[in-house]
Amino acid sequence: MIYLAGLPSGGHLTTRNACLTGRPRAQNSTTPGEPMSDRESTPPSDELLRQMDAYWRAANYLSVGQIYLLDNPLLREPLTRAHIKPRLLGHWGTTPGLNLIYVHLNRVIKQRDLNVLYVAGPGHGGPGIVANVYLEGTYSEVYPGISQDEIGLKLLFKQFSFPGGIGSHCTPETPGSIHEGGELGYSLSHAYGAAFDNPDLLVACVVGDGESETGPLATAWHSNKFLNPARDGAVLPILHLNGFKIANPTVLSRIPREELHKLLEGYGYTPHVVEGDDPMTVHRELARTLDACVTEIQRIQADARKNGFSGRPTWPMIVLRTPKGWTCPPVIDGQKVVGSWRSHQVPMGDMKSDEHVRILEGWMKGYKPEELFDAGGKLRPELAALAPSGDKRMGANPHANGGKVLRDLVVPDYRTYAVKVPSPGAVMSEATRVQGQYLRDVMKLNDAAKNFRLFSPDELASNRWQDVLDVTSRCFTGEIDPTDGTHESPDGRAMEVLSEHQCQGWLEGYLLTGRHGFFSCYEAFVHIVDSMFNQHAKWLKISRQVPWRKPLASLNYLLSSHVWRQDHNGFSHQDPGFLDHVVNKKAEIVRIYLPPDTNCLLSVTDHCLRSRNYVNVVVAGKQPAPGWLTMDEAVAHCAAGIGVWKWASTDGGANPDVVLGCCGDVPTLEVLAATDFLKKHLPDLRVRVVNVVDLMKLESASEHPHGLSDPAFDELFTTDKPVIFAFHGYPWLVHRLTYRRTNHHNLHVRGYKEEGTTTTPFDMCVLNQIDRFNLVLDVIHRVPGLEARAGAVAQAIRDKLVEHRRYIAAHGVDMPEIDGWLWGGRGSAAAGASARDTGGDNA
Repeated sequence: MIYLAGLPSGGHLTTRNACLTGRPRAQNSTTPGEPMSDRESTPPSDELLRQMDAYWRAANYLSVGQIYLLDNPLLREPLTRAHIKPRLLGHWGTTPGLNLIYVHLNRVIKQRDLNVLYVAGPGHGGPGIVANVYLEGTYSEVYPGISQDEIGLKLLFKQFSFPGGIGSHCTPETPGSIHEGGELGYSLSHAYGAAFDNPDLLVACVVGDGESETGPLATAWHSNKFLNPARDGAVLPILHLNGFKIANPTVLSRIPREELHKLLEGYGYTPHVVEGDDPMTVHRELARTLDACVTEIQRIQADARKNGFSGRPTWPMIVLRTPKGWTCPPVIDGQKVVGSWRSHQVPMGDMKSDEHVRILEGWMKGYKPEELFDAGGKLRPELAALAPSGDKRMGANPHANGGKVLRDLVVPDYRTYAVKVPSPGAVMSEATRVQGQYLRDVMKLNDAAKNFRLFSPDELASNRWQDVLDVTSRCFTGEIDPTDGTHESPDGRAMEVLSEHQCQGWLEGYLLTGRHGFFSCYEAFVHIVDSMFNQHAKWLKISRQVPWRKPLASLNYLLSSHVWRQDHNGFSHQDPGFLDHVVNKKAEIVRIYLPPDTNCLLSVTDHCLRSRNYVNVVVAGKQPAPGWLTMDEAVAHCAAGIGVWKWASTDGGANPDVVLGCCGDVPTLEVLAATDFLKKHLPDLRVRVVNVVDLMKLESASEHPHGLSDPAFDELFTTDKPVIFAFHGYPWLVHRLTYRRTNHHNLHVRGYKEEGTTTTPFDMCVLNQIDRFNLVLDVIHRVPGLEARAGAVAQAIRDKLVEHRRYIAAHGVDMPEIDGWLWGGRGSAAAGASARDTGGDNA
């Protein structure tokens, strides 16, 4: 039985290489000096197409073998059940299309000397990509044990979806991959992120039609409004319409053709369509279409780089419509398979039947392996010659192993941005505004290298990073109104679009191809990218175990507009739970920092930009807040990650009666105000103040590399004294991190407990009982013997809380004694300069 050479008779093909709305077809010509290549395009001969078809058959053969075979890789003996894996896992349906595109990209790379990155969006397309990087030789170079012979083929087949082997996606173990595809929707964002600032790179991005139904992918089509052909690379989207998801038809395959074209044109693309099920005709038309698209991309870039950017171009894209599961048996057990959802995963999942074994053998022999591999099991030289060589191979492209091309950022000395703190709490500043000034100069210093961008979902200015706009603009290549004051330009390096998915996807693609960036987001809405963070953290975790993967710049988050300062947004904007989510990931990957003031934030930011292979989450406020530490003190405190603030404590370094812990800017403020109150009203009480910058210091050293040893933890928090801990997030996270500690039974955590509304800043603290008054009441209640002698103080506090409630109801703002409190009772906050006055020492 031959199923490929091979499809049943009567195959048909229709091609529409020009846009259906009558737009002119891209001409097959080149412009002198085009950026990608100056080689002329010549259509492939029939002989070359036949060789490409053979190469495609080889990739398909290897793909099927990975799904099914444990042994007998070249079928040189009759196939038996003993040669077949006991558990059949993987996905076949999308794989023939991925293989087809790969071999055609190989041709244009060789012919035009292109630099191409392949992003495979369809989920579980792993067997095809692994097959191709094996055929081109890259796989055996990074995994010498998977050799180019029959023994290597056997190992290649066995490892796929097998214990101790590789997954069914394009995992980090797959050379050439920056995109796993296990979770759908991010391929196009990753592709554009890779293309930004990579002028010589063409990113071929295969978008699955199932994937195209996701929200992130639907948004990602708009990435072309941010791509500048004068300085960036290009993305060639290839929408692969094979009609079905796991058990249902896909939306875009079931709408009228004209409607699909209007949709894609509305996104700003010129769609070129190739469709059919006759292999040789599809090869011929896909080659012609790919040549036309690459020529048009080169023309767009050459014009922009010669004459300057003059307007957003209409970029070409391809719509490839081929049958689902193409080239496998058309019918199995009387049911349609090719062109059906039944081919999505394993077309024959039950191989206990002798008939199924016979069908599988016929299917694989239909690819004619004896024509493809020599006696030793190596791809025949005339076919191997079709692949590019060296770094031009898509599996060996250096951008797919971004650490190989990563250059360190040039960063200014963050100490020069310090807010002068003559004494604790004596000066006010907006932490993220000063951070923005530092990032402004990072942007300026790296302008020539063009390896740093900021990403924010319409929150750059809201989170106080607007000073960056002094040295760059917001990137946009669409229509710009110079009078609207939005600071947009095609040359901008601040990426803003109202989609957290898009910002995260762009940044991931940018980082994975060897650049640096920072993502600013409202704390409550970073949850939108929870699963994207998951996937990136998992990628980094596996990458650290793959020897040939080089370290990448860390994924850095700033979470601001946080839970404790949502004065007008209210309850919907109050959620610090991203921290809980991040802590779930492997300890060697995640870092969480909650700097208590501006100088600590500067130190942490510099550290994050220099780090590699982490996800760094930084939580900091944007409202005016006290500065507690000088820069030298901040540097030492952040290096330790945790420490006793002796200047705030009253235990004299001896055994305290109570420990007040704090983590986060607002909790720190409230703990210090509570300590100040206790000094005045209960002066004999020995209080120790412990501040935490690095949240993971709370976890045991056996669980996290930043964790404190048990003796060190006990030295800070004691083994037997009550600990009242004010935390930025949900209180149970601190319990989770410390449950093994000696004194955990004495640890009482106050944090956000889903109480909130549109109210004053201090009232938010009162509602969740992390305010200074409730903390003092907690101390009175927890310290043995204190409640009996501090009854009058406790009653005064309860009265003060009633007064607070009445005051805000009448006036709409916090009481002056709250709003104007300063450490040590030195007067009102108005005496301290605001960030707009200081802006850091260098302002």
